[in-house]
Amino acid sequence: MRGSRRTPFFRARHLVAAGAVALGIAAGPSDAEATIVERVVAIVGERPILLSELRLRARPFRHRIAAETQDPTQQAGLESKMYKELLNRMIDERLEEQAADKAHVVVTPEEVDNGIRNISAQARLTPKQLVAEAKRQGLTEQDYRDEIRRQVLEGKLTQLRVRGRVNVTDQDGRAAYNHLVKEMEEQSPVDVRILALRIPQGSTPETVAARKALAADIVRRGRGGEDFCKLVELYTDDGGTRTSCGSRGPQPLAQFFPQLQEVIKGLSEGQIAEPVPFQGEAILILQLASAPKPPPYEQVKEQMMERAAIEATERQKQNWLKELRRGVHIETRL
Repeated sequence: MRGSRRTPFFRARHLVAAGAVALGIAAGPSDAEATIVERVVAIVGERPILLSELRLRARPFRHRIAAETQDPTQQAGLESKMYKELLNRMIDERLEEQAADKAHVVVTPEEVDNGIRNISAQARLTPKQLVAEAKRQGLTEQDYRDEIRRQVLEGKLTQLRVRGRVNVTDQDGRAAYNHLVKEMEEQSPVDVRILALRIPQGSTPETVAARKALAADIVRRGRGGEDFCKLVELYTDDGGTRTSCGSRGPQPLAQFFPQLQEVIKGLSEGQIAEPVPFQGEAILILQLASAPKPPPYEQVKEQMMERAAIEATERQKQNWLKELRRGVHIETRL
Protein backbone atom coordinates (compact mmCIF):
# COMPACT_ATOMS: atom_id res chain seq x y z
CA MET A 1 0.00 0.00 0.00
CA ARG A 2 1.38 3.43 -0.88
CA GLY A 3 0.43 5.02 2.41
CA SER A 4 3.70 4.00 4.02
CA ARG A 5 5.68 6.27 1.72
CA ARG A 6 3.81 9.48 2.48
CA THR A 7 3.70 11.88 5.36
CA PRO A 8 0.14 12.24 6.67
CA PHE A 9 -1.66 15.37 5.48
CA PHE A 10 -4.54 17.29 7.02
CA ARG A 11 -7.59 18.28 5.05
CA ALA A 12 -10.43 20.05 6.85
CA ARG A 13 -13.87 19.90 5.27
CA HIS A 14 -15.38 23.31 4.60
CA LEU A 15 -18.68 23.71 2.77
CA VAL A 16 -18.17 27.27 1.59
CA ALA A 17 -19.31 28.80 -1.69
CA ALA A 18 -16.60 29.71 -4.21
CA GLY A 19 -17.48 33.39 -3.92
CA ALA A 20 -17.37 33.48 -0.13
CA VAL A 21 -16.59 36.83 1.43
CA ALA A 22 -13.49 37.12 3.59
CA LEU A 23 -13.81 36.03 7.21
CA GLY A 24 -11.29 36.37 10.04
CA ILE A 25 -10.21 33.05 11.54
CA ALA A 26 -7.56 32.18 14.09
CA ALA A 27 -4.56 30.34 12.73
CA GLY A 28 -3.40 27.01 14.13
CA PRO A 29 -0.84 26.86 16.94
CA SER A 30 2.04 26.34 14.48
CA ASP A 31 1.08 29.58 12.71
CA ALA A 32 2.19 31.69 15.69
CA GLU A 33 -0.31 34.26 16.90
CA ALA A 34 -1.15 35.61 13.47
CA THR A 35 -4.73 35.96 12.37
CA ILE A 36 -5.28 35.14 8.74
CA VAL A 37 -8.01 36.33 6.39
CA GLU A 38 -9.83 33.45 4.75
CA ARG A 39 -9.64 33.31 0.98
CA VAL A 40 -9.94 30.87 -1.88
CA VAL A 41 -6.58 29.59 -3.14
CA ALA A 42 -7.93 27.33 -5.90
CA ILE A 43 -11.15 26.31 -7.62
CA VAL A 44 -11.70 22.82 -9.03
CA GLY A 45 -14.87 22.79 -11.08
CA GLU A 46 -17.25 24.60 -8.75
CA ARG A 47 -15.51 23.56 -5.52
CA PRO A 48 -13.09 25.91 -3.75
CA ILE A 49 -9.97 25.06 -1.83
CA LEU A 50 -9.57 27.48 1.07
CA LEU A 51 -6.38 28.93 2.49
CA SER A 52 -7.31 27.49 5.88
CA GLU A 53 -7.53 23.99 4.38
CA LEU A 54 -4.12 24.39 2.77
CA ARG A 55 -2.51 25.67 5.97
CA LEU A 56 -3.99 22.89 8.05
CA ARG A 57 -2.81 20.24 5.59
CA ALA A 58 0.64 21.83 5.65
CA ARG A 59 1.15 21.38 9.39
CA PRO A 60 3.25 18.17 9.25
CA PHE A 61 5.43 19.65 6.52
CA ARG A 62 5.96 22.91 8.38
CA HIS A 63 6.86 20.84 11.42
CA ARG A 64 9.48 18.95 9.38
CA ILE A 65 10.90 22.10 7.75
CA ALA A 66 11.23 23.81 11.14
CA ALA A 67 13.09 20.78 12.46
CA GLU A 68 15.48 20.67 9.50
CA THR A 69 16.53 24.32 9.27
CA GLN A 70 16.82 27.26 11.64
CA ASP A 71 17.56 29.78 8.88
CA PRO A 72 14.41 31.96 8.51
CA THR A 73 15.18 32.80 4.87
CA GLN A 74 15.74 29.18 3.88
CA GLN A 75 12.71 28.10 5.89
CA ALA A 76 10.50 30.64 4.10
CA GLY A 77 11.73 29.43 0.72
CA LEU A 78 11.10 25.78 1.57
CA GLU A 79 7.62 26.59 2.88
CA SER A 80 6.74 28.54 -0.26
CA LYS A 81 7.73 25.60 -2.45
CA MET A 82 5.92 23.17 -0.16
CA TYR A 83 2.65 25.16 -0.28
CA LYS A 84 2.66 25.19 -4.09
CA GLU A 85 3.31 21.44 -4.31
CA LEU A 86 0.71 20.67 -1.64
CA LEU A 87 -1.93 22.79 -3.35
CA ASN A 88 -1.27 20.97 -6.60
CA ARG A 89 -1.72 17.67 -4.77
CA MET A 90 -4.99 18.86 -3.20
CA ILE A 91 -6.28 19.75 -6.67
CA ASP A 92 -5.47 16.21 -7.83
CA GLU A 93 -7.30 14.84 -4.80
CA ARG A 94 -10.44 16.80 -5.70
CA LEU A 95 -10.28 15.33 -9.20
CA GLU A 96 -9.84 11.83 -7.74
CA GLU A 97 -12.84 12.34 -5.47
CA GLN A 98 -14.95 13.34 -8.46
CA ALA A 99 -13.74 10.28 -10.39
CA ALA A 100 -14.53 8.07 -7.41
CA ASP A 101 -18.07 9.47 -7.18
CA LYS A 102 -18.68 8.73 -10.85
CA ALA A 103 -17.33 5.18 -10.49
CA HIS A 104 -19.16 4.61 -7.18
CA VAL A 105 -15.85 3.86 -5.42
CA VAL A 106 -15.98 4.29 -1.64
CA VAL A 107 -13.69 3.67 1.30
CA THR A 108 -15.14 2.07 4.43
CA PRO A 109 -13.99 2.74 8.02
CA GLU A 110 -12.79 -0.87 8.14
CA GLU A 111 -10.50 -0.23 5.16
CA VAL A 112 -9.09 2.81 6.92
CA ASP A 113 -8.43 0.69 10.02
CA ASN A 114 -6.68 -1.91 7.88
CA GLY A 115 -4.58 0.79 6.26
CA ILE A 116 -3.45 2.08 9.64
CA ARG A 117 -2.61 -1.45 10.78
CA ASN A 118 -0.57 -2.06 7.62
CA ILE A 119 1.41 1.15 8.05
CA SER A 120 1.91 0.38 11.75
CA ALA A 121 3.33 -3.04 10.94
CA GLN A 122 5.71 -1.62 8.34
CA ALA A 123 6.88 1.09 10.76
CA ARG A 124 7.09 -1.44 13.62
CA LEU A 125 4.76 0.66 15.72
CA THR A 126 1.39 0.01 17.28
CA PRO A 127 -1.58 1.87 15.77
CA LYS A 128 -1.71 4.01 18.93
CA GLN A 129 1.95 4.93 18.56
CA LEU A 130 1.38 5.80 14.91
CA VAL A 131 -1.50 8.11 15.78
CA ALA A 132 0.57 9.63 18.60
CA GLU A 133 3.30 10.45 16.09
CA ALA A 134 0.71 12.09 13.83
CA LYS A 135 -0.49 14.18 16.78
CA ARG A 136 3.09 15.22 17.49
CA GLN A 137 3.14 16.70 13.98
CA GLY A 138 0.00 18.75 14.63
CA LEU A 139 -2.72 16.34 13.45
CA THR A 140 -5.72 14.96 15.25
CA GLU A 141 -6.65 11.30 15.02
CA GLN A 142 -9.46 12.19 12.62
CA ASP A 143 -7.04 14.21 10.47
CA TYR A 144 -4.82 11.17 10.17
CA ARG A 145 -7.73 8.86 9.37
CA ASP A 146 -8.78 11.30 6.63
CA GLU A 147 -5.31 11.06 5.11
CA ILE A 148 -5.36 7.27 5.17
CA ARG A 149 -8.80 7.31 3.57
CA ARG A 150 -7.43 9.48 0.74
CA GLN A 151 -4.55 7.08 0.22
CA VAL A 152 -6.82 4.03 0.16
CA LEU A 153 -9.10 5.79 -2.32
CA GLU A 154 -6.12 6.66 -4.51
CA GLY A 155 -5.04 3.02 -4.43
CA LYS A 156 -8.48 1.83 -5.51
CA LEU A 157 -8.65 4.33 -8.36
CA THR A 158 -5.14 3.40 -9.47
CA GLN A 159 -6.17 -0.24 -9.61
CA LEU A 160 -9.34 0.61 -11.50
CA ARG A 161 -8.14 3.25 -13.96
CA VAL A 162 -4.35 2.95 -14.23
CA ARG A 163 -3.13 -0.65 -13.79
CA GLY A 164 -4.50 -1.72 -17.16
CA ARG A 165 -2.29 0.83 -18.89
CA VAL A 166 0.92 -0.60 -17.42
CA ASN A 167 2.93 -3.13 -19.41
CA VAL A 168 6.46 -3.75 -18.09
CA THR A 169 9.10 -5.44 -20.30
CA ASP A 170 12.58 -6.76 -19.58
CA GLN A 171 13.92 -3.59 -21.18
CA ASP A 172 12.08 -1.59 -18.51
CA GLY A 173 13.63 -3.79 -15.83
CA ARG A 174 17.11 -3.19 -17.19
CA ALA A 175 16.46 0.56 -17.34
CA ALA A 176 15.46 0.45 -13.66
CA TYR A 177 18.65 -1.50 -12.93
CA ASN A 178 20.79 1.11 -14.70
CA HIS A 179 19.06 3.78 -12.64
CA LEU A 180 19.87 1.81 -9.49
CA VAL A 181 23.54 1.56 -10.46
CA LYS A 182 23.66 5.32 -11.03
CA GLU A 183 22.02 5.94 -7.65
CA MET A 184 24.57 3.72 -5.95
CA GLU A 185 27.39 5.60 -7.65
CA GLU A 186 26.03 8.97 -6.52
CA GLN A 187 24.62 8.17 -3.07
CA SER A 188 26.45 5.15 -1.68
CA PRO A 189 29.66 5.86 0.26
CA VAL A 190 33.00 5.50 -1.50
CA ASP A 191 36.35 5.31 0.28
CA VAL A 192 38.90 7.49 -1.54
CA ARG A 193 42.55 7.83 -0.53
CA ILE A 194 44.00 11.24 -1.35
CA LEU A 195 47.67 12.22 -1.33
CA ALA A 196 47.87 16.02 -1.35
CA LEU A 197 50.93 17.90 -2.55
CA ARG A 198 50.45 21.54 -1.64
CA ILE A 199 51.64 24.35 -3.91
CA PRO A 200 52.77 27.25 -1.70
CA GLN A 201 51.22 30.61 -2.52
CA GLY A 202 53.48 32.65 -4.77
CA SER A 203 55.43 29.62 -5.99
CA THR A 204 57.72 30.15 -8.96
CA PRO A 205 57.05 28.26 -12.20
CA GLU A 206 60.04 26.10 -11.39
CA THR A 207 58.58 25.11 -8.00
CA VAL A 208 55.21 24.27 -9.57
CA ALA A 209 56.94 22.19 -12.25
CA ALA A 210 58.89 20.31 -9.57
CA ARG A 211 55.69 19.52 -7.66
CA LYS A 212 54.06 18.26 -10.84
CA ALA A 213 57.07 16.07 -11.57
CA LEU A 214 56.92 14.64 -8.05
CA ALA A 215 53.21 13.92 -8.44
CA ALA A 216 53.80 12.10 -11.71
CA ASP A 217 56.60 10.04 -10.09
CA ILE A 218 54.37 9.09 -7.15
CA VAL A 219 51.66 7.90 -9.54
CA ARG A 220 54.21 5.89 -11.49
CA ARG A 221 55.52 4.25 -8.31
CA GLY A 222 52.03 3.53 -6.99
CA ARG A 223 50.96 1.95 -10.25
CA GLY A 224 54.21 -0.02 -10.25
CA GLY A 225 53.27 -1.79 -7.05
CA GLU A 226 54.55 0.40 -4.20
CA ASP A 227 52.23 0.58 -1.19
CA PHE A 228 50.05 3.69 -1.65
CA CYS A 229 49.72 4.07 2.12
CA LYS A 230 53.50 4.28 2.44
CA LEU A 231 53.58 6.90 -0.30
CA VAL A 232 50.96 8.91 1.59
CA GLU A 233 53.07 8.75 4.78
CA LEU A 234 56.14 9.92 2.89
CA TYR A 235 54.73 12.70 0.74
CA THR A 236 51.29 14.00 1.73
CA ASP A 237 50.99 17.55 3.02
CA ASP A 238 47.65 16.73 4.67
CA GLY A 239 48.66 15.90 8.22
CA GLY A 240 45.11 14.87 9.09
CA THR A 241 45.22 11.81 6.82
CA ARG A 242 48.91 10.89 6.91
CA THR A 243 48.30 7.95 9.26
CA SER A 244 44.98 6.90 7.69
CA CYS A 245 46.33 6.14 4.24
CA GLY A 246 44.94 9.43 2.92
CA SER A 247 41.34 8.45 3.71
CA ARG A 248 38.76 10.35 5.71
CA GLY A 249 36.46 7.35 5.65
CA PRO A 250 33.62 6.38 3.30
CA GLN A 251 31.63 9.37 2.01
CA PRO A 252 28.83 9.78 -0.55
CA LEU A 253 30.19 10.76 -3.94
CA ALA A 254 28.09 13.94 -3.86
CA GLN A 255 30.15 15.26 -0.94
CA PHE A 256 33.28 15.52 -3.07
CA PHE A 257 34.02 18.56 -5.23
CA PRO A 258 32.52 18.14 -8.73
CA GLN A 259 36.02 18.04 -10.26
CA LEU A 260 36.92 15.10 -8.01
CA GLN A 261 33.59 13.35 -8.59
CA GLU A 262 34.37 13.01 -12.28
CA VAL A 263 37.79 11.53 -11.50
CA ILE A 264 36.38 9.09 -8.93
CA LYS A 265 33.67 7.90 -11.32
CA GLY A 266 36.36 6.82 -13.77
CA LEU A 267 38.29 4.71 -11.24
CA SER A 268 37.98 1.06 -10.38
CA GLU A 269 38.92 -0.24 -6.94
CA GLY A 270 42.65 0.02 -6.26
CA GLN A 271 43.27 2.18 -9.32
CA ILE A 272 45.32 5.37 -9.01
CA ALA A 273 44.26 8.43 -10.99
CA GLU A 274 46.44 10.85 -12.88
CA PRO A 275 47.51 13.86 -10.74
CA VAL A 276 44.68 16.39 -10.37
CA PRO A 277 45.59 20.13 -10.13
CA PHE A 278 43.21 21.52 -7.54
CA GLN A 279 42.24 25.21 -7.37
CA GLY A 280 45.86 26.29 -7.90
CA GLU A 281 46.68 25.31 -4.32
CA ALA A 282 47.56 21.61 -4.54
CA ILE A 283 48.05 18.57 -6.70
CA LEU A 284 45.90 15.65 -5.60
CA ILE A 285 46.59 11.98 -6.25
CA LEU A 286 43.54 9.74 -5.77
CA GLN A 287 43.23 6.03 -5.24
CA LEU A 288 39.82 4.41 -5.01
CA ALA A 289 39.97 2.11 -1.99
CA SER A 290 36.40 0.81 -2.17
CA ALA A 291 33.17 1.54 -3.99
CA PRO A 292 29.62 0.13 -3.90
CA LYS A 293 29.26 -3.02 -5.96
CA PRO A 294 25.85 -3.37 -7.62
CA PRO A 295 24.62 -6.97 -7.76
CA PRO A 296 24.29 -8.61 -11.21
CA TYR A 297 21.03 -7.81 -12.98
CA GLU A 298 19.86 -11.43 -13.02
CA GLN A 299 20.24 -11.56 -9.24
CA VAL A 300 17.88 -8.62 -8.70
CA LYS A 301 15.72 -8.95 -11.81
CA GLU A 302 12.50 -9.53 -9.87
CA GLN A 303 13.03 -6.43 -7.74
CA MET A 304 13.94 -4.38 -10.80
CA MET A 305 10.80 -5.48 -12.63
CA GLU A 306 8.77 -4.48 -9.58
CA ARG A 307 10.54 -1.14 -9.44
CA ALA A 308 9.89 -0.60 -13.13
CA ALA A 309 6.22 -1.43 -12.59
CA ILE A 310 5.95 1.11 -9.78
CA GLU A 311 7.59 3.79 -11.89
CA ALA A 312 5.41 2.98 -14.91
CA THR A 313 2.29 3.05 -12.74
CA GLU A 314 3.23 6.48 -11.42
CA ARG A 315 3.77 7.79 -14.96
CA GLN A 316 0.42 6.42 -16.11
CA LYS A 317 -1.28 7.85 -13.04
CA GLN A 318 0.09 11.29 -13.88
CA ASN A 319 -1.18 10.89 -17.45
CA TRP A 320 -4.61 9.94 -16.10
CA LEU A 321 -4.67 12.99 -13.80
CA LYS A 322 -3.78 15.21 -16.77
CA GLU A 323 -6.76 13.75 -18.61
CA LEU A 324 -9.00 14.54 -15.64
CA ARG A 325 -7.68 18.10 -15.52
CA ARG A 326 -8.50 18.69 -19.18
CA GLY A 327 -12.18 18.14 -18.50
CA VAL A 328 -12.49 20.45 -15.47
CA HIS A 329 -12.10 24.18 -14.93
CA ILE A 330 -9.14 24.68 -12.56
CA GLU A 331 -8.01 28.03 -11.23
CA THR A 332 -5.22 28.64 -8.73
CA ARG A 333 -4.87 31.85 -6.73
CA LEU A 334 -1.93 31.12 -4.43
